[in-house]
Amino acid sequence: MKVSQKDDKIDELLTRGVDKIYPSREKLEEILRFGKKIRLYQGFDPTGDKLHLGHMVGLRKHRQWQDLGHEVIFLIGDGTGEAGDPTGKKKTREKFFTSEELRENAKGYLEQAKKIVRFDGPNPIKILYNGEWLNKLTKTDILNIAQNFSVQQLIERDMFQERLKTGESINVREFLYPLLQAYDSVAMDVDLELGGSDQTFNMLAGRTLMRAMKGKEKFVMTTPLLSDAKDVKIGKSEGNVIGLTDPAGELFGKIMSLGDDATIPMFTLLTDVPMEEIEKFNLKKDAMALKKRVASLIVTQLHDESSAKAAEEAFSNTFQKKEIPEVMEEIKTKAGEPLSEVLVKNKVLTSKGEWRRLVLGNGVHDLEKNDTITDQNIKITENLTLKIGKKRFVKIII
Repeated sequence: MKVSQKDDKIDELLTRGVDKIYPSREKLEEILRFGKKIRLYQGFDPTGDKLHLGHMVGLRKHRQWQDLGHEVIFLIGDGTGEAGDPTGKKKTREKFFTSEELRENAKGYLEQAKKIVRFDGPNPIKILYNGEWLNKLTKTDILNIAQNFSVQQLIERDMFQERLKTGESINVREFLYPLLQAYDSVAMDVDLELGGSDQTFNMLAGRTLMRAMKGKEKFVMTTPLLSDAKDVKIGKSEGNVIGLTDPAGELFGKIMSLGDDATIPMFTLLTDVPMEEIEKFNLKKDAMALKKRVASLIVTQLHDESSAKAAEEAFSNTFQKKEIPEVMEEIKTKAGEPLSEVLVKNKVLTSKGEWRRLVLGNGVHDLEKNDTITDQNIKITENLTLKIGKKRFVKIII
């Protein structure tokens, strides 16, 4: 009996939320249709302590593989994280993390990820740490890995080429990152690696090493990056994190603050709404209603339905009816403290860079004085009630 495309879980697995499959979708589909169960993984370097909506794209794909009975590995990159992934970075990072710092950051990852995937029950996802094998590599091991790559191969990365053009340095530590990630595939003897499209270079390095060291073809499945209205990736490096564990109201508000053109990608990558229905959406006509719907669906997944309803009601009262919330986050501090430092320290903002962008964009308002803050270096001299961006409110109390 032929399975209809609508009910074909393999077809959905290989198409929805997928950017590319190497060497080809056809070869992977042939294996899956034959009924073979494979081993696959995605790595998460804990250079921050929050998983965010960008991670949710891969985690939902993880869940699809898991539900189809395949062996899925959630790999925490406490080993690769020490090298410092250069992906998307125009400059060498100022700080490299220690193994201890990475393990500390990773403590909350499983609690956050289990909102989407199963670590227990039927076919649980396995949890591994790549420091377990990377930290044991000898000089000879590293040389044997390195001999399978040329400098020309590694230097052709787009961000390295950009740095060469602008005169920025390329640290050897991060230059070797793809080799360490490639060895993860060998150490775990996987059949497939899953990751965002920005990780394509690193994952294809794993294909190269698997052929050389195992004589095995490894599949690579890349997922699209979740981006905002300006095509900026939503993630910790870009300072626009929407965390999986953000409170329901805050999560709803942050999603509503994204540009309208992020709505369809969120429906596609972060919900189970059928593609046939998504393709009929009229974003120009129903932008607000659609964005509210996708925000509600995401909050329901990460919290529950009642929390989503309450968050939507609060949003409507606060922003659509132009009301200031009766209850908002309060921060106690000392007079004379720079406002930017207080907001970053209390995780209202992710960085001083985000503060600068908001001030330059007239995005910080003093509600007590009905005035816009334009001084990036402003210090706290009195109690403040602030509206930050379009959706955040906070009280500063001396």
